[in-house]
Amino acid sequence: MTEPATPTFPALASLNERAREIFRQIVESYLANGEPVGSRNLARILPMALSPASIRNVMSDLEHSGLIYAPHTSAGRLPTEIGLRFFVDAMMEIGDVGREEQAHIEAQMRAAASRHTFDTALAEASTLLSGISRGAGVVLTTKANVHLKHIEFVRLDVARALVVLVSDDGSVENRLLELPPGLPASALQEASNYLNARLQGRTLGELRAEIEAGRRDMKRELDALTERLVDAGLAMSVGPAESRQLIVRGQANLLEDLRAVEDLERIRLLFNDLETQKEVIDLLSRAEGAEGVRIFIGSENKLFSLSGSSLIAAPFRDDQRKIVGVVGVIGPTRLNYARIVPMVDYTARVVSKMLDGGR
Repeated sequence: MTEPATPTFPALASLNERAREIFRQIVESYLANGEPVGSRNLARILPMALSPASIRNVMSDLEHSGLIYAPHTSAGRLPTEIGLRFFVDAMMEIGDVGREEQAHIEAQMRAAASRHTFDTALAEASTLLSGISRGAGVVLTTKANVHLKHIEFVRLDVARALVVLVSDDGSVENRLLELPPGLPASALQEASNYLNARLQGRTLGELRAEIEAGRRDMKRELDALTERLVDAGLAMSVGPAESRQLIVRGQANLLEDLRAVEDLERIRLLFNDLETQKEVIDLLSRAEGAEGVRIFIGSENKLFSLSGSSLIAAPFRDDQRKIVGVVGVIGPTRLNYARIVPMVDYTARVVSKMLDGGR
């Protein structure tokens, strides 16, 4: 399900059973409560009988390998980011999403889509993942998947016009468009009427495909200049420069369970990262090339190098099996990976199913 990563230290795969179990307990303790764990506590919870001294020797080896570290002068240890990556790739046991949780995810998203639009369902997916993870839920999609209810061309001067895009959710976007020379004023209204008559119930991508398929009919209905205006308006609506839509829900969850001043600073840095939408979009775009779930941990990516955060993301596809977006969760490195990974994967599959007409 997760995309394998190349281990940073080849020797890690050769850890003996005792070292693996001690390492596992340190990681699982960190993921559960964020606290370092020491040799005395480990001696009480390990399934094998080991003295604190023996455990300290193993911990020293694990620390030398770069898997764990001491956050301060206490005897406790925490996993490093390399250690977390090793645990996620080589040791974590990922279960399936339960039937009850599957039904809940599907019901919530279909209800959102039936009440409003597919865009609302994507926002609901982000909210659902936020609630499941207690992190921030994120969705990245293309403008071609956005449902519009109105397109209008508004002339600014002889050479320029605004393309006004009104979405089903009430949001409005304006794009500046260069006009073909000699375009009459009536062509703007004619182009608006032509597009709006075919827009109902369709995404921009579907509208573009339909107009392309009916190109011969359009040539009969519109003159050459108006046809160019329609093409230019569609190109502006889903053009590559503005083709990405980012939805983030649940940032407030990240303020819960803060344990120290350092945690507050880490969250402040993460909020700054989320405000920098272009970099978040760039990072999520890297997950689009994966067949399954991608996991980015801490400084493995430039975006989270300061905040020490993690991203779990999975792509979703349209009815042509083309990847058209990503759903995911952003949160601290001690996310519950074993629970959240299958949830993100299943949510992405539900979104794909909805784009495929429920098949």
